[in-house]
Amino acid sequence: MLFNSIEFAFFLPVIFVLYWFVFKRNLRLQNFLILTASYVFYGWWDWRFLFLLTFSSVIDYFVAQELHSSHNERKRKRLLWLSLCVNLGLLGTFKYFNFFAESFADAFTLLGRPLDPVRLNIILPVGISFYTFQTLSYTIDVYRQKLTPTKDPVAFFAFVSFFPQLVAGPIERATNLLPQFYKKRQFDYSNAVNGLRQILWGLVKKIVIADNCAEFANQIFNSSDQYSGSVLVLGAIFFTFQIYGDFSGYSDIAIGTSRLFGFDLMKNFAFPYFSRDIAEFWRRWHISLSTWFRDYLYIPLGGSKVSLTKKIRNTFLIFLVSGFWHGANWTFVFWGALNAIYFLPLLLLKRNRKNTSIIAENSMFPSVKELLSVLFTFGLTVFAWIFFRAESLSHAFSYIKGIAHRSVFQMPSVFPKVLVVILVAFILVEWIGRGREFALDLLNERINKPLRWTVYLGLLLVIYFLGNHKGEIEFIYFQF
Repeated sequence: MLFNSIEFAFFLPVIFVLYWFVFKRNLRLQNFLILTASYVFYGWWDWRFLFLLTFSSVIDYFVAQELHSSHNERKRKRLLWLSLCVNLGLLGTFKYFNFFAESFADAFTLLGRPLDPVRLNIILPVGISFYTFQTLSYTIDVYRQKLTPTKDPVAFFAFVSFFPQLVAGPIERATNLLPQFYKKRQFDYSNAVNGLRQILWGLVKKIVIADNCAEFANQIFNSSDQYSGSVLVLGAIFFTFQIYGDFSGYSDIAIGTSRLFGFDLMKNFAFPYFSRDIAEFWRRWHISLSTWFRDYLYIPLGGSKVSLTKKIRNTFLIFLVSGFWHGANWTFVFWGALNAIYFLPLLLLKRNRKNTSIIAENSMFPSVKELLSVLFTFGLTVFAWIFFRAESLSHAFSYIKGIAHRSVFQMPSVFPKVLVVILVAFILVEWIGRGREFALDLLNERINKPLRWTVYLGLLLVIYFLGNHKGEIEFIYFQF
C-alpha cells in the first residue's frame, strides 16, 4: 500500500478510529491492531511476502530469548550467527543471488570461458533491506546485553512490522521503538496535529517535488545520448531533488503517521543539501542507515581509532557496503566508493567533525564561505547521484562524457520553467525551516490560526494543481 494512494487515505483513518476510540483502554489490543494493520499494509503488495516477514520475526524472537538466558559464550555466538545467517541469507538470496551469478559468469566470459549463469526468477520483497536491519539490531543489542528481550510476541512482531516505517524506514533500533509498545499511550492533540503537518509536508515533497522531477529526470536519463551537456546537467539536478523529495518525503509521512498513534521515530533527514562538506552530508542524509553502519560495522572494526591503513580500510568498507545495500548493481558500489573518496581526506585531516551545527546559525543568510562550501558539496553530491541513477557504469560514464562536451554551455532545450520555480520556492522554505525537525514545523501553535490554515489550504491546492498525478508513483526506496 502506497502512502500516496487512495487505499491509504481510507486505511489510515479507519485504523486511527479503531486505535483511539475502540481499543484505547487496552494496550495489548492496541498493539494487536497495529500488528494486524501492518500485515494488511504489507500484504497489500503481495501476501506471499508476509511469510518472509513472519519467518524472520519468529527466528529473532526465539534467538533473543536464548541469547538472554544463556551464559555460555560459545552458544551465544552460535545463536547470533544463526540470526545473522538467516536474515542476511534471505536478503542475499532475494536481492543479490542473480547479481553474483551474473558477475561470476561475466568474469569467466572475460577469461574466454563463457558460462550460462543460473538465475532465480523471484520478486524482490518490498522493504526487505529495511526490516532485515531492524531485526538484526534487536538480536545484536541483546547479544551485547544492551537490551533485555521482550517476552511479548505481539509487541515484538508489531515492532518488526510497524507499518509507517516498514518498507522504507527510518530503520528503527529496538532500544528506541520496542519499549514504546510496552507503555500505555495517551492521545496528544498537539502531537497529532504536528504529525499531520509533517505528513502534509511529506506529500508535498513526494507528489510535487519528487514526482515532477522524476518525469524530466527519467526522460533525460533514458535518452541521454540525445541531449546536450546543459540538459544532462539539468537531468542530474532533477534526479538530485527527486531522490531527496521522494525518500525524505516518505520519512516525513512515516514519522508523522507514527505520531498519530503516539509513537516517536528517529529523524532520518536533516536538510542534507545545505551541508558544507561530505561528512556533514552523511550526518544529515538517511541518518538511520548511516548510524546503523556506524554502530554495527564501523565501530566494531575499530572506527577511526586504528592505524592509518585500517582507518582507510574501514572508511571504504562502510561506504562500499552502504552502496551495495542499495542495490545489486555495480553502479551502487561505485557510488559508495566515490563517496568514500570524498570523505577520506576530511577524516585523515581530522576535519570530518568541523561542521556539526546548522549552517548560518542565528542568521538568515550564509557567509560567502559557507555558500561556496554548500555549492561545492552539492556539486559533488549531484555528480555522485549520476552513478546512483544510471542503468550501468557504461551509461554513467557516457552521461558524464556528454556533460563534458562543449554543448554544456548551450541553452538547454529542456527547461521546465514551472518546475524550476517550484524548486526555488521549495529550497527557500527548507532554508527558512532548516533549524526545525522539518520545514513545515515553522507553522506551530505560535503562528496565528488563520495564517496556519491559509498555508495548509494553499499546500493542498499546490498538491492538487501542481502535483504529478499521472498514476500512483512508487517511492524510489521500495526497490531497496
